Formats: sequence, structure tokens, C-alpha cells
Amino acid sequence: MTLRGFKSFASATTLHLEPGITCVVGPNGSGKSNVVDALAWVMGEQGAKTLRGGSMADVIFAGTSSRAPLGRAEVSLTIDNADGVLPIEYSEVTISRTLFRSGGSEYAINGTPCRLLDIQELLSDTGMGKEMHVIVGQGRLDSVLQASAEERRGFIEEAAGVLKHRRRKEKALRKLEAMQANLARVGDLSAEIRRQLGPLARQADVARRAQVVQADLRDARARLLADDLVQLSAALAQDVADETALRERRADVEAAQEEGRHRLAALEQQAAAAAPRLGQATDVWYQLSGLRERLRALGNVAAERCRLLGAPTAEPTPGRDPDELEARAAAAREQEEALQARLDDARQGLERVVDERAAAEEAERDAERALAAVHRGVADRREGLARLTGQVGARRSRLEAAEAELGRLRATLTAAEERAATAQAEFTALEQQVAGVEEGEEGLDEAHEAATAELEDTEQAVAALVEEERAAEADRATWSARRDTLALSLRRKDGTGALVESGLPGLRGTVPEHLTVAPGWENAVAAVLGPLAEAAVVESVDVAVDAVRQARDGDAGQVRLLVAGAPAPGGAAPTGDGARPATELVTVADPALRGTVEHLLARVVAVEDLADARRALAADPALTAVTRAGDVLSAAAAHGGAPGAPSVLELHAAHEEAAAAVDAATARAER
Repeated sequence: MTLRGFKSFASATTLHLEPGITCVVGPNGSGKSNVVDALAWVMGEQGAKTLRGGSMADVIFAGTSSRAPLGRAEVSLTIDNADGVLPIEYSEVTISRTLFRSGGSEYAINGTPCRLLDIQELLSDTGMGKEMHVIVGQGRLDSVLQASAEERRGFIEEAAGVLKHRRRKEKALRKLEAMQANLARVGDLSAEIRRQLGPLARQADVARRAQVVQADLRDARARLLADDLVQLSAALAQDVADETALRERRADVEAAQEEGRHRLAALEQQAAAAAPRLGQATDVWYQLSGLRERLRALGNVAAERCRLLGAPTAEPTPGRDPDELEARAAAAREQEEALQARLDDARQGLERVVDERAAAEEAERDAERALAAVHRGVADRREGLARLTGQVGARRSRLEAAEAELGRLRATLTAAEERAATAQAEFTALEQQVAGVEEGEEGLDEAHEAATAELEDTEQAVAALVEEERAAEADRATWSARRDTLALSLRRKDGTGALVESGLPGLRGTVPEHLTVAPGWENAVAAVLGPLAEAAVVESVDVAVDAVRQARDGDAGQVRLLVAGAPAPGGAAPTGDGARPATELVTVADPALRGTVEHLLARVVAVEDLADARRALAADPALTAVTRAGDVLSAAAAHGGAPGAPSVLELHAAHEEAAAAVDAATARAER
């Protein structure tokens, strides 16, 4: 008999019970009764009081001051079956019972798991068992001597082997009673079934008709679905045709817009050419108008003098000839009329040109709105396609990761089983080598326990690695989807984005690609840079000129550029009182761009809140203070408030973080 962790037997202890009488001698408390309790326990004893304990967990070694408690108790009883007393085809039979501190227990016969009933049946023909009196414990002898006649009869029947047959008889009677009850139940069920045959037949008929109706319903649904498919196909074709028509209309509108631009440019040139002549004509008209007024005043004075003198004619006065004056006045009037006619024609032409320009501008705005709507639709479709592509990729990666994980688990399980078999073989060989030798047995048990613990640690390590790999795959899928979404958000659709995609020589990408901002300060730096936070980086002023000219010629919209190579300003923004220079928050990868960034962030300090910003401005009004939340405050202006959409620097930092997380998760999964 071998005891491991049973009561006082913490280490594995083997007792060889040779033929004859075996006496166990020792002082009180040395564990003599624990040997008898182990015999009763391994043969199926279920009463904790019989084992001198309060609960069944009390049989597990509870620990001492120098040794920790164990988690399970195990007793193995090996019986010599060379004479075939036990009804089993083995010359040696090993009965094992294991109890865990969690409450679970296991039984085994020759290492094969079994039930308690199997052990009781196996020992019933040998006179041993949990309820047989082969074990007379402390206080039991007195109860045997003082037993009544009925109790003594039970002892005699047990010794004669009658008790097992009586139990079998009782078990057979219980089975017969259960069978009789089952027969009665079957009779009741048969009568009930016969009574329900008629309604069941009607229900079967209804079910058959229902199947026919369901088949018709399926056919009708199939026809409806086919009709819906045809309608949807037609709608799809119509949508495709509408899209084609819209594209053609967009092309026509763009052509009309271009033609309107040309006409507007021509009209502006005509207006510019006619402007000097119009000014000259206006000056002549003003001069002639003044001359007419002077002549009119002179005539009025002459008429008044004639009226006062009472003569039909006036005395000739020295001066110019009146006929000459009248001739010049008539010529001036004719010239004035001609200029007035030309002025009216020019005004009419100008009004007509202005009307045509207004109509062309309205047509241009309509075309731009239609074009913007088409661009939005295309962008929405691209975004949906990218999202679906990301989901498909994530699910495909999860499937591949699951298949790879399953293969690794199988390989790990095979290796663990091989190691367990090797450890068991080594332990069996060691047991055979030291059979009958008590010295060193404790070391072998400890080696076996160490091997078992190592196997459990290995299994736990494998489970932990599998769990870590699963978590890494989940993290990789999550961060991959976030990275793709942020990449779509960073994709520019304005003039700067078109310029970056054009591959212009001398273009070095965008500003977020060159800047590394301290965590938490992305909104602050973006607020200070303003529109330049989304600008493209060019290597010289000449490249900037070419980029602006290309954007204007291609009608790509506004472009924002940051020119590298600008000299850094002298001096730095003052520090102290919770403020520090904004240049300390930014790390520039390109040395040529460092001077430009320092030029933009000169005299800018970063503070935590608006109170610190107010103190910084009070100390030096020439500074510009920016808070962590992105509020900008200076002596001349301020802007800020509730946060809006994330800045491009914050999106770029989140994209870089997601990319790094994807790489880290991939490395974890591969490791």
C-alpha cells in the first residue's frame, strides 16, 4: 500500500504487507490508526466520522511549521491476485483513490479511471469492502461484543459470505420493482397512445397539407425573390446608367465651366481695354458740360442786358466773334452728342458683360456644387470599400491565426504527452530499481512530484502562451483596423493632397510625417501652426512657386506649403512660471526643416491652462501662449474653446501608435 499526502503521510510511503500477521508498532500520534484509515478509505469509505475527521478534506495533509500543506491525498492498494480471487484478468490489482482539496475525487483500477461501484463489485467476493467488518477500529470491538442477536446474525452472514448475496438480492428486487413500475408506465402510455391515435391521424393529415402549403409558400417566396432580383438588377442597371449620365453631365458642366472661364477672361480683357477710352470720354463730357454751362450763363447775361437796354440788338463789344462762338458751341454740342452716344453704348456693353459674367459665375457655382456632390459620393464609396476590405482582411487574419494556433496546440499537446509518457516511464523504472529498498524512496517520490509539477507548469505555460498568442492576434486585428481607418482619415482630398499625390520634384511629403510631438501636446502644436499643420513640405522657394503655379493651372484649389531651409531665429522663448518653449515639444526628423519649424514656433510658449497663459502674457506681452487643450492666447488675438475634430497631428500620432501596436502584436504572435 502506498500513501501520498494522506493525513500524516506527506511524502510517498509504501507499506509491504507480507503473508502472515503484520503489526504496526509506534507511540501515540505516530500514525498507526492512519494506516487503517487509509485501508478503509481506499476501499470506498464515504463517512468522514468513520475516518475520525470532520469532513472528507481532513484526510489531506494539512501542513506543518516546516512543510506546506498539499493539494491532494492519494492511496494505492496493490493486491496479489495470482490465485484469481478477484474477478479480473490480472495477477496484480492496484486500486487507487485520489481526493483533491477542491472537492473532486478519482478512482482507478490498474491506472484506468472507474467508478466507486466498480470497486465495490470487485471487492464484494473477497469479504472486503467499506461496509464489511474486516476492519475493526477503535471502539468497534466493544460494539461487537455487546451486539444483539440480530446484529450478531449480520456479522455471521458477513463472515459466511451471505451478506453480499443479500445485497445483490435487494438490488435485484429494487430493479424488479423499478421494472414493474416501468411496465405499468408503459401500459399507461400505450393506452394513452391508442386513445390519441385518431387525433394524431388527423394531425398527420393536417401536417401533410401544411407541408404542401409550405412547399407552395416556398415556391411563391422563390418567385417573389426572383422578381425582386430582376427588379434590383434593373435598378442596378439604371443606377449604372444614371451614374454614367451624371459623369457625362459632369464632363459637359466642366467643359461649360471652362468655356465660361474663357469668356469671362475675354470680357474682362475687353472691359480693361475699354476702361481708358471710357475715362477719356467721361473727362471730355465733363469738360463740354462745363463749357455749356458757361455759354448758357453768358447767353443769360446777354439777354438780361438787352432787356435792360430796351434795344433789339446790343452794342458791339470788342472780343470774339459771336458766330465763331456759336459755331464752336455747335461743334462742341455735336461732339458732346457723339461722346454721349458712345458712352451709352459703352454702358450697355458693360451691363451686358456684367450680366454674362454673373450668369457664368452662377453656372460655375452650380457645376462646382454638382462636382462636389459627385466627389462626396465617390469618397463615401471608397471609404465603405476600404472598411469592408479591412473587415475581410481582419477576419482572414483571424482565421489563419486560429488555424496556426490549432496546429501549434496539437504539436504542444503531442510534446506534452510524450514528456508525460517519458516521465512516467522513468518513474516506473526508478520504482522497479528501488523496489524493497526503503532508503532513497522519499527522493524518488519527490522526483516524481517534481516531474508532475514540471508537467503541470509546462501545460500552464503552454496555455498561457496560447492565451497570449490569441490576445496578440486579437490586438493585431484591432490595431490593424484602427490603422487602416486612421490612414483613410489622413488621406487628403484638397489641393495639398492632390499636390502630394502628383509627385512633384522637390516635394518631401507632409508636415505630420516630419514632426514628432510630445504626447498630449498634439492639439496645442496644431493650434499654433494653424493651416500649416496640414501643409506639404518643399525643399526651396522655387519648388514652392512651381507647386502654386501647378495648383493654379490645374484648378486644384488652395495649397499650403512649408519651405525647408529657413534660418532659425535668434534667441528662444523665455521659460518659467509653468511655461516652456513650444520648440521643446517638437522633434524634427529632417535637419533642413528644423529651422523653419523653429521660425514658426518662435516666441511661443506652452502652458497647461489659460491661467498660466494669462500669467505668461502678463510677464511678456510679446509672447504667444498655447495651452495643452489647444487654446491660443496673445496680446492681439485669441482663439480656442470646445474641442472639435481631432487635429491632423493627433490623427498622425494615433496612426503611428496603431502601426507600432500592430508591429508589436505581430512580434508577440510570431514569438
